[in-house]
This record gives sequence, C-alpha cells and structure tokens, in this order.
Amino acid sequence: MSKRRIEKVAVIGSGIMGSGIACHFANIGVQVLLLDIVPRELNDAEKAKGLSLEDKVVRNRLVNNALTAAIKSRPAPLYHKDFAKRITTGNLEDDIAKVKDVDWIIEVVVERLDIKQQVFENLEKHRTPGTLITSNTSGIPIKFMNEGRSEDFRQHFCGTHFFNPPRYLKLFEIIPGPDTKQEVLDFLNGYGEKFLGKTSVVAKDTPAFIGNRIGIYGIQSLFHLVTEMGLTIEEVDKLTGPVIGRPKSATFRTVDVVGLDTLVHVANGIYENCPEDEEHELFKLPAFIDTMMENKWLGSKTGQGFYKKIKNEDGSSEIVSLDLDSMEYRKKKRASFATLEMTKSVDKVIDRFKVLVNGKDKAGEFYRKNFGSMFAYVSKRIPEITDELYKIDDAMKAGFGWEHGPFEIWDAIGLSEGIKLINDLGKEPAAWVTDMKDAGVESFYTVKDGATYFYDIPKKTHEKVPGQDAFIILDNIRKSNEVFKNSGVVIEDLGDGILNVEFQSKMNSIGGDVLAGVNKAIDLAEKEYDGLVVGNQGANFSVGANIGMIFMMAVEQEYDELNMAVKYFQDTCMRLRYSSIPVVVAPHGMTLGGGCEMTLHADRVVAAAETYIGLVEFGVGVIPGGGGSKEMALRASDTFEKNDVELNRLQEYFLTIGMAKVATSAYEAYDTGILQHGKDIVVVNKDRQIATAKAVARMMADQGYTKPIQRTDVRVLGKQALGMFLVGTDSMEAGHYISEHDKKIANKLAYVMAGGDLSEPSYVSEQYLLDLEREAFMSLTTERKTLERLEHMIKKGKPLRN
Repeated sequence: MSKRRIEKVAVIGSGIMGSGIACHFANIGVQVLLLDIVPRELNDAEKAKGLSLEDKVVRNRLVNNALTAAIKSRPAPLYHKDFAKRITTGNLEDDIAKVKDVDWIIEVVVERLDIKQQVFENLEKHRTPGTLITSNTSGIPIKFMNEGRSEDFRQHFCGTHFFNPPRYLKLFEIIPGPDTKQEVLDFLNGYGEKFLGKTSVVAKDTPAFIGNRIGIYGIQSLFHLVTEMGLTIEEVDKLTGPVIGRPKSATFRTVDVVGLDTLVHVANGIYENCPEDEEHELFKLPAFIDTMMENKWLGSKTGQGFYKKIKNEDGSSEIVSLDLDSMEYRKKKRASFATLEMTKSVDKVIDRFKVLVNGKDKAGEFYRKNFGSMFAYVSKRIPEITDELYKIDDAMKAGFGWEHGPFEIWDAIGLSEGIKLINDLGKEPAAWVTDMKDAGVESFYTVKDGATYFYDIPKKTHEKVPGQDAFIILDNIRKSNEVFKNSGVVIEDLGDGILNVEFQSKMNSIGGDVLAGVNKAIDLAEKEYDGLVVGNQGANFSVGANIGMIFMMAVEQEYDELNMAVKYFQDTCMRLRYSSIPVVVAPHGMTLGGGCEMTLHADRVVAAAETYIGLVEFGVGVIPGGGGSKEMALRASDTFEKNDVELNRLQEYFLTIGMAKVATSAYEAYDTGILQHGKDIVVVNKDRQIATAKAVARMMADQGYTKPIQRTDVRVLGKQALGMFLVGTDSMEAGHYISEHDKKIANKLAYVMAGGDLSEPSYVSEQYLLDLEREAFMSLTTERKTLERLEHMIKKGKPLRN
C-alpha cells in the first residue's frame, strides 16, 4: 500500500466552520481550496459598480467575504496572518473540477441531508478515486449520506467532526460509515493527532456522536437542575467553572458564546433520534429556553442571551444577567458557597471532587445530583456510542475543555461512592459497573510504567490506552522517575540520559525555590546525564517571576536581598545557556516575563503552537531583569548587517519590550525575535511536546554538544542609539501616548539596550549588559509608581497605567 500524504485539501462550504477548518489546515502548511456557492443576485455595491452575475468577483463574493470575516475574527483562526496565502478561494460551479487534484475533500455545508447528498453527487463527478472524502456533520448519520454513491466513494468516506473554533478545540471525532475501509480510519486517526494537533476519537455512527451526546446531556441536565433547585445562573456558572476544571465561561456564558440556537438544534436532534435513551425526556427544552428562542435571545451573536451588556447613563458598561423566574434582566449577584471555600487550599482540581460531593450546603447537594446523574448516563452509553470508556473522557476533555472526564472524576470520588450518588437519585449504573465492582476492580484507570491503562469491559481487565507511545505524560512518571523535589519543582528522569525539570508553583511563577530547582537540575544533568528539558504540562508554562515577592522586598526596602534575587535569576538564565549539557525549553500557553526570559536562554526551544509569549514587565513598572533586556540587545546586534540602518534593527527589539508585545502563537514569536528560525521548532500537538523536546536534547548530545563560550562581542551603539530613543519617548509623552512613568521605564530600557552613553559604537560583554539591566531594574523598584503597578497587578490581575 502506498503511503498517503496530505498536501492539498478542498473544503466545501465557507461558513464559520468551513473557514475555520480551512485556516487550521493552512496553519499546518497544507494548501487549501475553499469553495462555496455562487450568489443568485447582485448586492447594492455590485449594482453601483455596474457588475454582472458573470463577473468573477461576484461569483466568488460569498466565499471571499466569509474567509475575510474569519481571518479578522478573534480569537484568530490562523497562527500567523501570512498563512492565509495558503488558501485559494473559488466557487462550486467554476472551480469544482479542481477537486480532482486534492488529497482530501471535506464537506462543511448546511446541516441538511438533501443538500449534502446533492453536493456529494457533484463532487463524485470530479473526485479522483482513492481520494479521502469526509463530512463535518455534527449529527446526520453517515450511513444516510453515502447512499447512491460508488463503492470507491463509500470506502473512502466517513465523518470527521471538528469542534468550533477548529484551531483551539482539540476534539476530532472520526465516524465510520457502513463501508469505510479500516485503513482510512487508521490514517485519519493518526493524521488528526500528529499533524492537526488533535485528540482523535473514533466514534460510532450514533446521534451527536460522543462529545455532543454527553456534552449536551450535561447542559440539559443542568437546565433542569437550575429550575428544580432554584439556582441563579451566576450560581451555576460559579459551580461549573474553574473550581471543577472547566472553562471560565462555565455553563451559561459558554451557551451564549456558542449560540443557544446551535445547542437547541443538537438537543432536538437527540430528542428526535434517540427514543430509546433512558433520559429521553431530559432532552426536552425547559420553558425558559423556549421563551429565549422566541425572543431571539441567542447569546453573543444577538447581543443578549443569559447575559447582556448594557450601557449605563454615566457611559460605563456593565453585564446584567437573566432571572429565569421573571425572564427579566437584573444586576449580577455574587455567588458564594461554603463548600467552595473549603476547596481554596486544594490546588489540584482532581483532589477537589471528594470535598465537593461531601459539602453540607446547596453546593454539595448540587454536585451530588450533577455527578450522580452524569455517572449513570455515561455508564449506560457503553457500548451504544463507544466500546471504550476512555473515549468518553477524551471527548469531554478535548471538545468541551474539561480538565477531567466523567470516569476520571468518578475514580477521584471513588467507585462505590459514585454508585451511591447514582442510587441516591433512584437510578442504577449500567450492569457492567456493578459486575466490575463485584469482581473486585476498584477503578476505571490505573497507571503502570508511565502509561495509562483503562478498564476494558469485554476483556474484564485493564488494557493500555492506545497511542501513548509518542507522548511522555509527566503525571504518570512523576512518582516513579523522580530524582529530586522541592516546593517549586520536580526533577524527573525522562530516560535515555535526559532529565526534565517541571515547575510546580502556583501558576508556575518563578521564585527562589524554582530557581534553586533549575540550578539543581543543571548540576545533576552535568554530573550524571546528557541533557536537560525545562518543561511542564500545566495550563501555562509560566506567568513569570513571583511579583508578590518582588513587591514585598521593594516595599520593605530590602534592596540588597532584592538585588541578590535579581542576580540569581540572571545567573540561572545564563547557566541554562552556558552549561556543559544541551538545554531545551518547552514553552506552551502563557509564557510571560521570566518564563519568556528562560526560553530566550535555551540552546533550543520546542514550543507548542499555542504559546502566548512575551516580555511584559513594562506592565508592572520595570524592565526585564532576568536577562531579557540583555538578550534583546544581543539579538539585535546579531542581526546588524554592513551598511544597514542599525538603529532601525535595535528599535524593533526595543519596541518588543517597550510595548510589552505578546505573540499570540509560537509562529508570531518568530516575528518578535523571541523564537529563532533554523534553531527553534514548533509542535502542533502539545501532548507530543515533552517527547519532542527530549528527542531534540538527545540529538544535540549525540552530535557532540560543546559548551558555548560567553559572548564579549555584543555590538552596542551608545549615545547614537540613546539619543534616538530619548527623542522618541519625549514625543510619545508629548503626544499623550505614554505616561510620564512609562517614559521613565522606556528611558531606562533605552540606556540598557544602547549599552549606556558610550561615545561611539563598541563591543561589550553579556555581563556588562546584565549589570546595566539589573541596575535599571533595581532603580525602578524604588519608584512609588512602580510599586503602585506591582500592587495593582497582584490584587487585580491586570496592568495599571499610571
């Protein structure tokens, strides 16, 4: 069998999903042909220009407008704006023949069977035999869609259901039709995980597949519980948000974002097509949803849903909430529960569930009912929607942003306790759960030798979850492979001579214990190993230095200690670069301030595509003090070319810090000079990141890694650059673009990046720049306005402009 490669795809339908899918294929370097229908009539602008329905610009209007709207939307569907060049647009009359040259055709037209069948009939006339063809349906049975198609079409046809927005949500459901070849399913499963960066889940051809069947059940059951328990929407959003490892938008805010009509469409589909479902009546919509649909209160797209933004008379805006009894909007009410207070000291979400279901207040009752009904429901969906329980957990984590799936939560509460929650509601779990318990098996999952095993129901034993061999899961190896631990880090042996140092502090902020741990990791690696990875699998790589600690020292005027702390940070970053072993840093999520500075000092960076990285210290009234200011001056110096306007190059790097620019993907970080072409790499699937970083460290060691020599040849421009910067900050302040304090910080940074007020361009050492950087940082911590900024960030979590 020849190897299948995907170089070109055709996406049919350019609505929100179609354009989003097209953008994500462009993200990973695939050429995309995006097609949509031809408009039937001219719009006013076209009439005014005297255009006709035959003009190309008119014939491609729908597809071009849809793609333009998608590219402008936020959050951005593309990793980098230039990737849009990989997408070609056209229409289904003039350009349909071009599908003969693509490797995969993805249909994303309106959810109507007759229209889909018509599209497939047209596509089959031009499709090359053997080409993959899939539908992004969210619920129409695959078996109905390929009726009347040729054998080759049916063998290469299945459902591939992306979740919206395709760049950000990781679930990729693959739904076989009656004739789909096994090799097609295997290929798509691997491609989704390796290239698209997804969690691929092969589902059965049942209504709403896995993710939406369980997800919509969860939301519908909450709708009914709200009424039954007399809860407010704020209370439910408080109970179903980050406290249980769900997105900040929790339940009702999520429905507003997704659109109530979308939710109703899927819920109605399940109600109509699953008459045998024991919770059939639950998919009936409560009265308040009917009213909202009649009023067109569909959420963000109509300007109001469960929440609504209003303008007050004084011009300020506020968000009001819907009262589900009166169906009128009112001021938001603060929700608080004693049970939630008890979880504040429990850092790990998985450890909170036991506490939550034992709560003595309304919250405890809510969780008991909510989890009890969810456990009963998911247990009975096997084998209807899938044979393997881990697929339900994978689907909920990847499609709905849950940190833990239903069976993982059940394990955390305890098998018997979960069964009790079900029984207390007058329900029963599926028979296989009772059989499993009777056989003395006490959990759905176990971990052995760094791999996760799930309870396989027909085999009645724990089997290894497939597809883990490309991953290193730190949670699974932390205990068995731990080499060293303190309150800030755990150092693990990744095998093959490579160590990993994993931050374990709150939000992975960098304080003394983390720095001590990183130094310890370098000591150990230099002595007994071949390389080091700095990586973790938290929500974010690191939000930066521990600013609470900096603020306390500055307020108490402990300047000697603060100076030592800053120097310790600088020295640690320099050790990352100048140790005798290769160091690979693996940033992902938010990688800000000090987290970014550590990344800048790696031998190589293996970044997740979703990395939001930048030097943001200006927001708290200081300049980067852990080597970031030095490094940007050094990188600017390395890009100076003969007869080049050196000042312009330096200014670009200066503005990266001065404007606190944060790249919104790893690819954008190349533009800001934080990642370097030819040296640093990007992985789309975050699950593969640690394994890839380990492989890069191993490769560098095998190639004969030599400790680099500290730089003494950094070209700085002195007075010439300083003068330009000072004139710039003066005019920025005069034009009210920046405050007086912003100007002071910018001038300090200018002094560092110019290498001081040297009379002519000179070559200096890194240490010289580090000393300037630290001096500037220290002097700013003596300023009242910097202290105000630090305090504001600690209390409010956002920057103060003073």
